[in-house]
Amino acid sequence: MDKDLTPWYSFDWFTPSTLRSFTWENKIFLYLLIAIPVLFILRWLLRNKFNQKLPIAVTQKDFHVSPINLIRLLPEVLLMFVLAFVLMGLARPQKTNEKVEQWTEGIDIMIALDISQSMMIEDFTPNRLEAAKEVARNFINGRVQDRIGLVVFAGDAFSMSPLTTDYELLRSYLNEITFELIETKGTAIGSAMAVVTNRMGESETKSKVCILLSDGENTSGNIDPITAAELASAYGIKIYTIVVGKEGMVPYGKDFFGRPQMIENTIDETTMRKMADIGGGQFFRAADNKALEQVFSRIDKYEKAEIKETRFKDTSDYYVIYLHWAVAFFLLWLLLKSTFITNVLQD
Repeated sequence: MDKDLTPWYSFDWFTPSTLRSFTWENKIFLYLLIAIPVLFILRWLLRNKFNQKLPIAVTQKDFHVSPINLIRLLPEVLLMFVLAFVLMGLARPQKTNEKVEQWTEGIDIMIALDISQSMMIEDFTPNRLEAAKEVARNFINGRVQDRIGLVVFAGDAFSMSPLTTDYELLRSYLNEITFELIETKGTAIGSAMAVVTNRMGESETKSKVCILLSDGENTSGNIDPITAAELASAYGIKIYTIVVGKEGMVPYGKDFFGRPQMIENTIDETTMRKMADIGGGQFFRAADNKALEQVFSRIDKYEKAEIKETRFKDTSDYYVIYLHWAVAFFLLWLLLKSTFITNVLQD
């Protein structure tokens, strides 16, 4: 019910639905409503006991009771309503509308994914690249309002997706990633970081993060990974580096008889660790699918957008409505007290 549209004299103010919609600031006065009839009963008993009485003799045939005599009780009833309305006003009926506004300042996240031939090694299921794509997909699914971009690299690097909140588009790009996207062989980690910095350099977002995932050492490109990390750090980009895979003999394809072929795999962990230190992030090592999932899960917890909340409370008081009723009934009570209704019918 709208306070501004419903007049005070409307009986709608006394419907159960309206009364239940209020919050009562001083509920103690509502409990006192029970005392009103008790008070008037005591008042009637005291008056009946102490009022002066004039004994008269009336024959049985002259003695009769008329329902119209009950009118003499009307002033008492009106006075009870006056007290009830005053108590309802003192209880302070209110309605509060609470509005909550939430907003988040998203994070810019660039995922740099190694797609070199060594990512075909099968110490992950089904291989390193597919495992990395799967955890990256799950990572994207867990983000809200963050802009995410995608850089792929092998012997060269290029931006596959700019920073975007179109997560469906990002997932479709992940599905399209194959080893054939870049013909140049090798692993250009420094070039990948340069592309990331180029994409994020103009971003005005406070939090900028790069997740660099690779399984090898820098063997290609004309930019040193450490120099590239220092440049990224100068632009305020936090760097998380993830090395996937095991060192030593690892399965790579199958021979003529269908048996796994073993090859030697080396990892430049020192460079990747130093890049993370320069970028103010962390270095991680993942040797299998489960470990890789845990790494992305930890990064997901570290890099959360700040949620800001503002609450507005709009409180409206309705006690005036019931005080209007109290005044109206009080004036009516005074009017009846000044007429013959009270004076005559009590005799």
